[in-house]
Amino acid sequence: MEKNLILVINPGSTSTKVALFKDKEMLSTTSIQHDSKELIKYNKIIDQLDYRMSMLNDAIESYGLNLSSLRAVVGRGGMLKSIESGTYLINDRVIEDLLEAKRGEHASNLGALMAKRISDPLNIPAFIVDPVVVDEMNDIARISGMKEIERTSIFHALNHKAVARVVSEKLGRPYQDLNLIIAHLGGGVSVAAHGKGRVIDVNNALDGDGPMSPERSGTVPLGPLYTMCFSNEYSLKDIKRKNYGAGGLVSYLGTSNAKEVLKMIDNNDSYAKLIMDAMCYQISKEIGAISTVLKGRVDAIVLTGGLAHNPYITRYITESVSWISTVHVYPGEDEMSALNEGALRILNHEEQVKLYE
Repeated sequence: MEKNLILVINPGSTSTKVALFKDKEMLSTTSIQHDSKELIKYNKIIDQLDYRMSMLNDAIESYGLNLSSLRAVVGRGGMLKSIESGTYLINDRVIEDLLEAKRGEHASNLGALMAKRISDPLNIPAFIVDPVVVDEMNDIARISGMKEIERTSIFHALNHKAVARVVSEKLGRPYQDLNLIIAHLGGGVSVAAHGKGRVIDVNNALDGDGPMSPERSGTVPLGPLYTMCFSNEYSLKDIKRKNYGAGGLVSYLGTSNAKEVLKMIDNNDSYAKLIMDAMCYQISKEIGAISTVLKGRVDAIVLTGGLAHNPYITRYITESVSWISTVHVYPGEDEMSALNEGALRILNHEEQVKLYE
């Protein structure tokens, strides 16, 4: 059988990760670092496209990659409209929506655009896989309590779905037959109820819903918040920053680095321990709350993401929630492999490619 060569492109805020796969084997990978002083010159993230493409092409040339043998290119999906889980062909509608950035600017918006620029001259398909806007929520989960505001699904969909497949294989049962709670623990935290192959409820990991995280505030009491908003002491930008980027561990301890916080705890810093425990407490509380969505019938709880490398954090959460179901720990998030495998499922005819409309 002919091997599938696939190029994967994953733009981040200050880097662009690139990897070449032969089927599931990663042949090479690199992370192109972008100078923040250079990036600041661009008013919008989309304006970085030519700059990043130039550096990507230089990297491809320096590594001597033979693009003519590629069967597909995969880019990290961005802030599109809400869509169901799956692998999508990058069509004109995808490009149009990402260029307009109507649903928000994010470095991941560049992924599909860069993949399409590589694939078009080669006349091969380009895909995105499970972007952050995957939305499979039940209608009842969308009700917020304030009619003007609807709860929305923005979460670490790529890693959630990839880990769900791994767990289902370990349990020897199809994902579509399982009830799982998956908690992605990273700079942001998303805790989701996976009911029979669908993410039927999840906190919005971007806009302040759910538990605090290393750099996000999570849900906070509204009364004090809107008093702050109208105090004339803070701009809208300030408030957004307190929610996203300067919230959570950063707000209390001045760092989003969990390893630094653990060093503080090892040095008998009781305040650092209180704040770290509070984050673990809130994550555990979210897992307990979302177990009610599955009516307590939970086949497994899964802890994943970068913070899941940390035994202090996983031990605290496991001790708090293991009465609900068995806890499985899968540290990290292998986004490059997850993107590659999404394309492979299409090339191997295991799934039907989806169209963004």
